[in-house]
Amino acid sequence: MMGCTDRHCRYLLRLLSPNALLYSEMIVTGALIHGDAAHFLDHQSDEPAALQLGGSNPADLATCARLIAQAGYQEINLNVGCPSDRVQYGGIGACLMAEPDLVAGCFSAMQSAVSIPVTVKCRIGIDDSDGFNFFRDFIRPSYDAGCRVFIVHARKAMLAGLSPRDNREIPPLHYDYVHRIQDEFPAAVFILNGGLKTRTESVAELARIPGIMLGRAIYSSPWLLAELEQDIHGTPLPDRFDVIESYRQYMIMQAAQGEHIKHMAKHLLGYFRGLPGARAFRRYLSENMFHDKAGIEVLDQALSLVGTTNLRRTA
Repeated sequence: MMGCTDRHCRYLLRLLSPNALLYSEMIVTGALIHGDAAHFLDHQSDEPAALQLGGSNPADLATCARLIAQAGYQEINLNVGCPSDRVQYGGIGACLMAEPDLVAGCFSAMQSAVSIPVTVKCRIGIDDSDGFNFFRDFIRPSYDAGCRVFIVHARKAMLAGLSPRDNREIPPLHYDYVHRIQDEFPAAVFILNGGLKTRTESVAELARIPGIMLGRAIYSSPWLLAELEQDIHGTPLPDRFDVIESYRQYMIMQAAQGEHIKHMAKHLLGYFRGLPGARAFRRYLSENMFHDKAGIEVLDQALSLVGTTNLRRTA
């Protein structure tokens, strides 16, 4: 998720779940080839992690795939599901679903360049091309090229007239498309994305399909990831305050290297959702983390509004 799942966010989420595969923000090929690749590829203690890549030029994608593999990621994910105008202007994202052979060629170029898995993230359709047959015909070329993992946002993308936010909410969900495509391509893995918000519905879907991807539900309430880790893998829930203390030490280390506190504190805004003091915690961080001289004391003061006693009692 753009602006959300950066390296700091992934560090926090890894403290909550030892087993989840964490995905980066989408990074476009030009940023890696012509920009500060070291900055975009930087990550630590977040493995297993996948870097999500946006592009449509097979040669550029292959070049970027090599950089990503060298940086130590465990998967490269080609995003052909993002509907934003900015992404479309670059000829990437969801508009590529109209060119399934090009997507297959991009996959082939990337997979030929690296030994780690290359996967594809897509929608079920675009605009008026939203029937199951269109979806299946999109999947087929990439499957024939060797792709065996597809992450599917189970809504179509409207390429004009809807904002990215509306594209996450207005087009109807069709989980049945994902169920059907899994049955038609049993040798592949289809991971369901879109609309999952609770432990109950997430676990229920895992009884039907091999995997699920949650984005904004986790970002708005990170503790949900720890609960799903417990439900799926049997991992005991961590202590909320221990997790915060570990992330606090990380923030101190990063701040000493010149990182502004706001870039790390923003990922904590929903951490105490549903607990006493959560609203005060969120408000204090929101109002104070952007100050030029904000330091770790901003987090410490926000934590005092929750209180470690409440924190441990309700963990």
